[in-house]
Parts: sequence; structure tokens; C-alpha cells
Amino acid sequence: MEVLSACSPPAVPEGRLANGGGPDSEPGPILPRQPRTVRDTGLEPRFVIALVVKTLHASGKTPLSLLTGRLRLSISVVREVLQQLVAEQQAEVAWCGDSDIDVHYQLTAFGQRAAAEYLAESRYVGPAPVALTIYRTMVERQSLRHPDAPRVTPAGLKAVLAEDGIEPAVRELIGAALHSNRPLMLYGPSGSGKTTLAHRFARLRPDPVAVPYAVLVNHEIVQVYDPTLHAAPLQPRLAEERRSCDARWALCQRPLVHVGAELARDMLELRSDAPSGVLCAPPHLLANNGLLVLDDLGRQRVPAAEVVQRWLGALERGVDHVAVPGGASHALPFDVALVLATSLAPESVLDESCLRRIGYRIALGPLSEAAYRALVWRQCRLRGIEPDEHTIDYLINELHRRTRRPLLAAWPHELLSRIADFAGFAGREPRFDADSVAQAWSSLFGPRAALEPSNLGEMR
Repeated sequence: MEVLSACSPPAVPEGRLANGGGPDSEPGPILPRQPRTVRDTGLEPRFVIALVVKTLHASGKTPLSLLTGRLRLSISVVREVLQQLVAEQQAEVAWCGDSDIDVHYQLTAFGQRAAAEYLAESRYVGPAPVALTIYRTMVERQSLRHPDAPRVTPAGLKAVLAEDGIEPAVRELIGAALHSNRPLMLYGPSGSGKTTLAHRFARLRPDPVAVPYAVLVNHEIVQVYDPTLHAAPLQPRLAEERRSCDARWALCQRPLVHVGAELARDMLELRSDAPSGVLCAPPHLLANNGLLVLDDLGRQRVPAAEVVQRWLGALERGVDHVAVPGGASHALPFDVALVLATSLAPESVLDESCLRRIGYRIALGPLSEAAYRALVWRQCRLRGIEPDEHTIDYLINELHRRTRRPLLAAWPHELLSRIADFAGFAGREPRFDADSVAQAWSSLFGPRAALEPSNLGEMR
């Protein structure tokens, strides 16, 4: 694909740490270097000029510092453009302070006419985008499949999953699947903890990544950064001074993107946002260099095989062809850790040829009694409720076994939440006793589902 550029794009710095970065790594080795000239940006000079003119048009008389902040370009780059605009009488100095940085600019009448022409071509006003080739290179560098990427260790996995009650053999299978960096499927009954487990995988990769605010793709702006998905790094050190780094990139945690039964065909393509003049990237591309969870597989508004086959093929190629509304398609980089989750039998959702392309299929089911008891205790402690062993006996022996409901990971959280709800409504402190458990159980499974706890005293 051709990229709108006046020159060969600047190289992404090689300075990533040998271990692929980490929670204590500095931002310098991750973010690209700051462009010093228009040429360094990898963008066409006319494109940068148009962006400066449109920003001045939207802002009126604008300080140089504010202009550079909105464009996320260095002062030297913006000055280079402004000097040309002043020479061509499209812009002028509106006010000067004591320093060469304390300068305000505004458009002339000629500049206002030029702004109207540029806005007719594209309404986008915002951070300067990065070239597609640069973005593609960065995604490859930050890939979890990269040789220097951080690896999941047995100790790290055990620490993250220690309180989930997962049997050691299943945990070892999960570790092998994550180590392979191949797509994996979690399947089992609803309530077995598939979604919670998939989300926990994101905690195993704490190293930060660089995400561009926008990418220029064949004369069109594709918005990539989403503040709701691209959270700031956990370590405060990573927010230190970054004047030498390219401000068109944000330093973020590896994203976790979750899509479920709401997924439809149009959500797999680029979406046009007319007011801002940008194309919005689909959710699966916003997950680049992070974790993509497709939940409730088989219940989407698009056939499961269609989605999975497309994503598996795109992962193998490293690019996904996404369509522009009413136009052609663009090849954008695609690199994620893909986790599929379903409560259906895998064979009923995907055919054998598709299942063979999924690296690992991991079954999740009821917990052991010991693990279930431990989970109840943990949920009590999390809510500041005193646990009681006799009440847990009543929950397991009288409620679960009598109704033949399996010991699934979802029930302790749900029951304790309802106990807290009933107590809050009654204006009292929540208690983990047989009456409270029976009330929560009845509200969850129906009024006839709970055994009256009248015999609890005999059990003691």
C-alpha cells in the first residue's frame, strides 16, 4: 500500500530493552524519536501544512506552544511550517513576548481561503498522524511473538491464577498455550469462569507499548488511540519527561479488548465519523499488541466461522483487510493474543478444519470442593464479611448437592453480591449466615430452589 510521504519514513529506534521492556523500563526505548523537521515526520509537506492551517482556522489567534500541543509535533517542525506560511502571507505573527517561544500566530485572509480548501478535502483537525509503514514496523516490534517479548513463566502464571481454584494440570495447559502465542479456546458451562480467566491473562504482560493517536492510510486518517482501551502504564516512572520522544504516540498498557454477542459484520470494518473527518478502527485492530477476547462464541450476529477464519488468516499474514464504508479496503497490521470463549461444544460452533487452526482448546468446569470453599472465603474477605465454615457446609451440602448445581466459579461472587444487596436495602451490615445465603440463593435460582436452613443447628 502506498503511503502519503515525501521521503522514506524515519526508522523506528532500535532501543528496546533486551527483555522486551518491562514495568521498570524507561519510555525512551519504546517511543520513537521526536521529528525535528517536516521531512522527519514521514508525511507529505502539503499534508502537514494543511493540518497547521486548519488548526489555526479552528483556534484563531494561537500561541505556538498550544499549536504544538494540539498537533503533537515539535516546535521545530511547526516553526518550519509557520515560516513558510508567513512567507506566503497565509499566516502572520499576532503577538510576541519576551522569548522566541512566546509567540502567537493567526491566519491572514489568504490563509482563511486556504483553510476552506483544505477543510473541503478533509475535516480532520487533531494530532498529526504517523505513516502506515512506521505503524506497521512498531506493531511488529511490539508483537508478543517477537523474540524479545516477555514470556509467561510458571511463577507468574501461578501468582495471577492462584485464587481462581484452577487445578495444576489445567494451569500447566494454560501456561503452554500462552507460551506458544497461538490462539486458544476456553469452553465450558456458563459460570465456569471463562471470561474472568481470559481477562486475567492481560495481567501477565505488564510491559508498556506505543500506540499512535492516528495513522495516515492512503490520504485518510484512521483513529487508533482509544483512551478507554489504551490505559496509561501502571508504573509512574513511565510518565516522566519525554521531550525527546515523538508525541504523536501514547505510551500505554497492552490493551485488553473484549467483544461478545453484540459483534456484527459492520463492526469488523472501518467506520466513518463525518464530523471529525476520521475513520475509526474496528475493535479487533484496537487490540493490536494486546489481548483480544471473543466471548460467547457462536452467539454473534455474524457466523462464528466467518469471524474466526478471518482473524486466524489475518494473524498468519500479520494484516487484516478492512473496508472503508462505500469504498475500497485497506491492509492494516493485525497482531493480537486471541482468546475465544464459549459455553457451547466447540464442534457445534466451528468445523474441524477451523478447530485445527486454534492452538489449544481448554475445558473449564466445576471447581473441586476445596477450591470452591476457598473461593467463598475470598469473596467474603473482599467484601469485609466474616465467613463461616458451617454456612459454607450448608451452601455446598444442602443447596448445591440437593439441587445438583455444580460448584461453578461464578456463584460465590454472585451470592455474596446479593447478600450485600439485601443487607444494604435493609439498612444493616451484611452477614454470611444460612438465612442470608438461602435468601440470595432463592433470588438467583428461584423461590423454590433453597432449602430452609431450619436444620442448621442440628448440623452444628
